Amino acid sequence: MTTRPRTSLLRIVEDLGSSVLDVAASPGDLDAEVTGVHIYDPLDEMLVPAGGIVLGVGVEGAERITGLLAAARPAAGLVVKQPVHVDAAVLAAVRETGVALLGLTRAASWSQVAALLRSLLAEGQLAEPDRDDPSGDLFSLANAVCALLDAPVTIEDRSSRVLAYSGRQDEADPGRVATVLGRQVPARWTRMLEERGFFRELYQSHEPIHIQIGDGTMLDRVAVAVRSGDEILGSIWAAVREPLTEQRRAALADAAKIVALQLLRERAGADARRRLRADLLATVLEGGAEAAEAAGRLGVASERLCVLAAQLAEQGTPEHDAARVESDRQRFCDALALHVAAIHPRSAAALIGSVAYAVLPLPAGRGEGGGADAERRAVRVAESFLARVGPRHAANIGVGRFAGSLAEVARSRADADRALRVLRARGASGAVADYTAVHFESLLLQLSDLARAEDQRPTGPYERLLRYDAEHGTELVATLRAYLDAFGDVNAAAARVHVHANTFRYRLKRLTEIGGLDLSDPDVRLGVMLQLRIFGRDRRG
Repeated sequence: MTTRPRTSLLRIVEDLGSSVLDVAASPGDLDAEVTGVHIYDPLDEMLVPAGGIVLGVGVEGAERITGLLAAARPAAGLVVKQPVHVDAAVLAAVRETGVALLGLTRAASWSQVAALLRSLLAEGQLAEPDRDDPSGDLFSLANAVCALLDAPVTIEDRSSRVLAYSGRQDEADPGRVATVLGRQVPARWTRMLEERGFFRELYQSHEPIHIQIGDGTMLDRVAVAVRSGDEILGSIWAAVREPLTEQRRAALADAAKIVALQLLRERAGADARRRLRADLLATVLEGGAEAAEAAGRLGVASERLCVLAAQLAEQGTPEHDAARVESDRQRFCDALALHVAAIHPRSAAALIGSVAYAVLPLPAGRGEGGGADAERRAVRVAESFLARVGPRHAANIGVGRFAGSLAEVARSRADADRALRVLRARGASGAVADYTAVHFESLLLQLSDLARAEDQRPTGPYERLLRYDAEHGTELVATLRAYLDAFGDVNAAAARVHVHANTFRYRLKRLTEIGGLDLSDPDVRLGVMLQLRIFGRDRRG
């Protein structure tokens, strides 16, 4: 019988290593299952499920630690920044509550450790590997290679992101510690390796290469490319104090083949899981009879929801780079999924077409403004996400209206799509729009679609002005638009089109005569304004 895979507190401590996380006080063994990561907020009520790890941001001193241990029960562990103050009261609280007390290195940020912990928990959701299979998982492989080489090891992808690492990282150097903490080789080191041609040598060679850093603070590295045929999947890096023996070089080359198999296996599994998740989320977003079952399989909340629709701005990427575009979209969606999961465990995100959708459960608030309050919070969530991913991800996010139940999620998704379309029509980048704030612009886009579908064309005064401008090279339509946009303020309108006010008055008189317009009639003004917006707008949406 196959048991559900689990990530224990001991596994997390061992995988992160003492260079990141250390045990300050333990209630006994560390075999408790870890189920999630929770950030302590003194302004919120502590509601931590069994197995949670609490990140005690800003908590220090024995008295505060003792109080938080009591409040965190039945969590698996409490993490505070080192140095950790452990006295008799703290030890007694650890034994009484059963909550382990862990110390986080001062060099690590809370966002880094949260990402590391969630990454380990996500790996724990994969099918449990066959214990007789030496390939196991990437972390097990990294530890096995570490034992073979007697050196700390990292396994990295083509972008120098750390996929897994072995123990004993504290035996390496500051550069390796920074790499493990950030799960990414620091930019200054990748630049140095590129400038010296080490990456080119690494990816051209089928054998391990020795890299002499030579700056006095860094150990040398031995690296080998991980490949599948002609495709480079990543690389293995060992921090060494001396060149490897021939026997160990051969062992590293053999290990690269096993790592390649594991990476291919995980990539295939990840693709299948992503497709399933996208299919289930698409079913939830469509509503209907199957939405409840799909939501249950995803673990998504079924009430008090908002839909976010996020899309990377078009980069003008050549068609032959379609694979890179898709990869960028998927990474962007993964980042969104991580962001919303940190806010609510019963959220979900998936890439559907070119749009990353997220279903975000939110408190409804109190009173009649509950839904509006939830929508404002969803906008703040979207804005904080774009702020975190930074300008390298030029993206827009549309936010749908609050949905009280799954039956209303399809409407919220349509709202989010329309808000996103408004942002595209504006040519925006890095913007967030709530549907209620862009409702009128969305309606105009829909009217434009309807007119185009039915081959509707300008009529009446507007059509006559368009024809006159085309025949005589005049700018009467631009004059009319400036006048209406300025609410009839001739001086302001004249400044918009860069002419003298008297010239503008003359043009205004001419256009009323030619078009047969009575600008004192509000219905006439409304009609011509709508035609200007529907037929004269840039329809990029």
